Amino acid sequence: MKKLKNLMLVALIGMSVLGTWSCNNEELYEEPVAVVEDESNEDVDDAVTDVNSLCDFTLENLEANSTVVVNCIIDLQGESLDLPENVTLLYEGGDIINGTLVFSEGSSIDGDLLGNTLEVGGTKPALRDTAFTFDPKRWGIIEGIVSDEVARNNRDILENTMILAKEYGIDTFKIDEMDAYFNVVEIKANYRPSQAGITLPSDLHLIMSDNTNLRVQPNNYKTVALLGFYLTDNVIVEGGNLYGDRDSHDYSDGGTHEWGHTITLDGSKNITIKNVKSFNATGDGISIGSYGHAYDSHYRYCDNILITGNTISKNRRNGISIGDGRNIVIDNNTFIDNGVDTALSKGTQPRMAIDVEPANSGGVIFQIANNITISNNTESGAQSLSFYIASGNDILIENNNTEGSISYWHAYNCIIRNNTITGVTEAHKIQTGISCGSHALETSNYNNKIYGNKVTGYLIGLSVVSRDIEVYENEFIDCFEGIALSELYDSKIYKNIITSSVPRSRGITTKIPAKILNNVIISENKIDVVLSAFGFYDINLDNDDYKFEIINNDVKSEGTSGLSLLNGLTFNNNIVDGGLRLVGTLNSVISNNTISTNGAIGIDLSSLNDNIEVFGNMVSIEGSASV
Repeated sequence: MKKLKNLMLVALIGMSVLGTWSCNNEELYEEPVAVVEDESNEDVDDAVTDVNSLCDFTLENLEANSTVVVNCIIDLQGESLDLPENVTLLYEGGDIINGTLVFSEGSSIDGDLLGNTLEVGGTKPALRDTAFTFDPKRWGIIEGIVSDEVARNNRDILENTMILAKEYGIDTFKIDEMDAYFNVVEIKANYRPSQAGITLPSDLHLIMSDNTNLRVQPNNYKTVALLGFYLTDNVIVEGGNLYGDRDSHDYSDGGTHEWGHTITLDGSKNITIKNVKSFNATGDGISIGSYGHAYDSHYRYCDNILITGNTISKNRRNGISIGDGRNIVIDNNTFIDNGVDTALSKGTQPRMAIDVEPANSGGVIFQIANNITISNNTESGAQSLSFYIASGNDILIENNNTEGSISYWHAYNCIIRNNTITGVTEAHKIQTGISCGSHALETSNYNNKIYGNKVTGYLIGLSVVSRDIEVYENEFIDCFEGIALSELYDSKIYKNIITSSVPRSRGITTKIPAKILNNVIISENKIDVVLSAFGFYDINLDNDDYKFEIINNDVKSEGTSGLSLLNGLTFNNNIVDGGLRLVGTLNSVISNNTISTNGAIGIDLSSLNDNIEVFGNMVSIEGSASV
């Protein structure tokens, strides 16, 4: 029979085990304490207690300074029970249910004894451990397919339990085996999705396991979030499987329904999301944005965000979207098939792995995206691009391995380096591996560097329109065109390697209509392609002051390189295997080059050229040299 027994020895042991309690430790151990002991098994070392049986003792008439080991069920039967000072309740597999415990000063309780049928009043007791393990059954979560009402209750239980845990000083919240649906649709006017979802409190480490499955209850809402960070700070979310409802969603009311995310961050700071698996959102796996707009007095942006070690797969829109934020690191994640169609739902634009796209319109800045690092990620199967920067400052994209292309539209102080981009589909053969810039005169498109990248199997390896950009030490393999230039100012293209066996492939070309290359130097590149090493057309014809140089390159092609309808070129000290043709070239210099060809002419100045200087070149035709 279990009974309460005073033991001085327990007091001494308790001082060692429980010495980290946060309140009244000295007073707690001045008197003997009480423990639960099974008298019928006093002489049996390995006695086993049935933790699911009702206790044959109660908590009534406890003395101050008592310690109770709870290894059975204490049913309060709906009553409220006042406890004396310095009472300690220890968890050993049992439970306290159906009532209220009113604690006095100096008391403590194991967090595992907290539950949805036990209310706690009086002086808040201390917890023996700041880590708490959430037992879904104990707290009333109903797993499996459920009604909307039950799924909403699941959401409320989980969120409220995290809030309660924080009130007790818990900083680590653990969930192991659970597979449940959560109704996260908006239920209050002006609620943001990050508030309607399972909203995390600040200063918490949420740890989930591979056995933790959180699912969005199927719905017809355009905008939802499974996990929400709403003005939340100092949180780590680790592990777990998050499922959207893309294939069971109701799209019947029209529209894109592209704003349903498994994780949404609004105006939150110091957040880490790691080792999470995100699947099948109607929108994005992770969405990062602000509270308010950049011009609002209450504006709060996301800051110091780390997203690492996650697997983000088959989300209907994007893997990750960044609308607003500073100091964001996206590192060592795996992106799979984001934006693709499934048998039950179509993807929706823009269908990327990562999309950095702050909202700006008509010169008004609504959102800002600065200081973002995208590194060491693996991407495959995205319906559109792998990584896209619509606009941003201080963006670093490095050491990624992708199938989809990398692109920016408006960016400054941007670096794209040491990435491996491998086209594997027929679609990649009509796309560009790296796209840089939108308009050379845009003030938001400058001081960018593209280097150390390897691009294979694309129509165009790299396309650039910009000013103040350096493109160097990249390798382009089996692309139809290695580098395609459009409007370009104050820029350098150098030490790149372009090789291609693709029929009619070309090395460095200009896109039609390129129009302008001013103060641009193309130097020390190595090119070995099929049709032509250089193909430049329609350059600087409207401005005699614009100049560009092609110097010190080593190039080879079966066909002739063409320099046509251009103005202000210096073509100097190049090694050209394949010959050179100039048509409509003005105010240019062709000098000190070594040119060889199997054709009839080494340098073809056939027509419409004016004010051309040609001197110092060594030309070799079918083995016979001439100057």
